Amino acid sequence: MVSTFYFKQLRIMVFMVNPELIRIVENIARDRKIDKESIFLDLEEAIISSSKKHFGDLAGVFEVHIDRNSGEMTATRNGESIDIKQLGRISAQAAKQVMVQKIRADERDSIFTEFAQRRGEIISGTVVRYEGGTMIISLNHRTEAIMPKSEQIAGQTHKPSERIQCLILEVKEVSSQIKIILSRTHPDFIRRLFELEVPEIVESIIEIRALAREAGYRTKVAVASLDEKVDAVGACVGVRGSRIKNIVDELGGEKIDIVRWSDSSQIFITNALMPAKVSEIALCFELGRATVVVDDDQLSLAIGKHGQNVRLAARITGWDIDILTPDEYNQSIEKLTNCVKTVEGGDDMMVDKLIALGIISVADLEDVGVEPLVKELNIKDELAGKLITAAEGEAKRLASQKTSQAENLLKQSADGAAPPEAKDGGIAESV
Repeated sequence: MVSTFYFKQLRIMVFMVNPELIRIVENIARDRKIDKESIFLDLEEAIISSSKKHFGDLAGVFEVHIDRNSGEMTATRNGESIDIKQLGRISAQAAKQVMVQKIRADERDSIFTEFAQRRGEIISGTVVRYEGGTMIISLNHRTEAIMPKSEQIAGQTHKPSERIQCLILEVKEVSSQIKIILSRTHPDFIRRLFELEVPEIVESIIEIRALAREAGYRTKVAVASLDEKVDAVGACVGVRGSRIKNIVDELGGEKIDIVRWSDSSQIFITNALMPAKVSEIALCFELGRATVVVDDDQLSLAIGKHGQNVRLAARITGWDIDILTPDEYNQSIEKLTNCVKTVEGGDDMMVDKLIALGIISVADLEDVGVEPLVKELNIKDELAGKLITAAEGEAKRLASQKTSQAENLLKQSADGAAPPEAKDGGIAESV
């Protein structure tokens, strides 16, 4: 808020011809980032208001002008000059109260304008305190902002007086107060940190094409170079990992995967699932689903801890990703083949066409529906309908079979018997 000292000085000089007034106005304008002309106008209006109260003449026409160079004040009432020095202490106090309200309003407007324009930028602040889990942060000793618990990185705590970087998430006016909301969990916070550490991004040599984040745990950033001489991944990592290390340190150790962007969905998905090695990918554009085959020893890497790797890969690529082992993939194809061959006109060639469309399971065939089969495979509506009907029936049968197996396992477990090994292998991770 505006300094009380300044207002005491203004009250003393408000009805005096004093060049010190210019200095005080300039100090307020500089310290509070308020337009100097606005302060002069506020002061003139405050004197007019107090003059009306002094003379008890609300219908009178009062005019006040302050010379912007000398600080000299001139005032008139109904066109006749008046001596503002004679208005007295009470009028000066009234003028001061009006000035307090007006300059505080100007300061609120200034703060709102400044931070609203900086929305989405990174700002440094000083931790002041916690209130019910919400962090209060001082911004340049001018105003305070809040960081709700939901915008704080899980597991991180910050001590009072600690300097931290945050993203300006939202700026709004609530009950005549400016509310500035900060975040360290928003994906754009990562984007801005990369812009600070990697000059090539600011210079538009490298682009961040996609970003997916689980704050405090892991982030995937897809980057592409617009200059074939510049390696996008290498530039983001920096010499001996210096650039990426600074970002990771700022995030308290959050793991960051820099993914090389590709216009090819298959290559991009392969890159996004690193460090796991992908053996095969089947893309079903109709369903937006990618079935990825990885060797058994790569399965845990592909899925990641608590499914983070495959989940973030799905978000960054925009594909629904299923991870299968070779055995699971072959079993799925076998069930699809058996289902298709139960339909008159269904043969191995038909199965190959379905696989080419990215349909590798009975569930996929059921989800696709009739229209894509007619359009893409050039088969008759009747045959397409029979294929979908057969897939629906087989899907229900398999679901019922799994339910029965699960019930048997629970029963055996309750009876104290060791459950048998599942014949179909592990359950595919689905995002």
